[in-house]
Amino acid sequence: MKWFPDIFKKMDKTKWMILGLGGILLLVIAIPTERGQSTNDLATLEQEPADSLSQDRFIRTYKKQLADDLEQALTSMDGVGKVRVMITFQDSGEAIVEKDVIKSSSGQNNTQTGSQYQESTVYLEENNREPYVSQQKLPAVEGVLVVAQGGGDSRVKQEISDVVQALFPVQVHKIKIVKMQE
Repeated sequence: MKWFPDIFKKMDKTKWMILGLGGILLLVIAIPTERGQSTNDLATLEQEPADSLSQDRFIRTYKKQLADDLEQALTSMDGVGKVRVMITFQDSGEAIVEKDVIKSSSGQNNTQTGSQYQESTVYLEENNREPYVSQQKLPAVEGVLVVAQGGGDSRVKQEISDVVQALFPVQVHKIKIVKMQE
């Protein structure tokens, strides 16, 4: 066992760091993660399964909250004055339904002769045909109308347009800013 101490004597700091980082990497790889856990995009909202009536209510509430937040931000800007905002969506979002997936392949001696792929929807209850919605993607903003007291000033219009573009992925021609009626 004389060779054991000699190996450690010949190792410099760099080799020790590489050895330590390799050990940490092995630990990270070995840590189990739960199936289905992931970081969600900011445009994704976790939501309990819901019927279409509550889905419509959710979208109306979401639209009103976006409009109210934008109105509040614009009202506090210099020269804008009172503001009314209307937001339109491209769609009503997307419900991601939970699925059971079965993949199988058949073959001999490392040659694949056939494969099979089968998907089945997961339901809330066995006898109920309502699918389990695991995630609800928020609808994408399509257009924004801003009616502002200062909407007649070109500088204010440009600032409002810049703010809307910063907050929503909307093209310039989908933003309309008009002067509010006296």
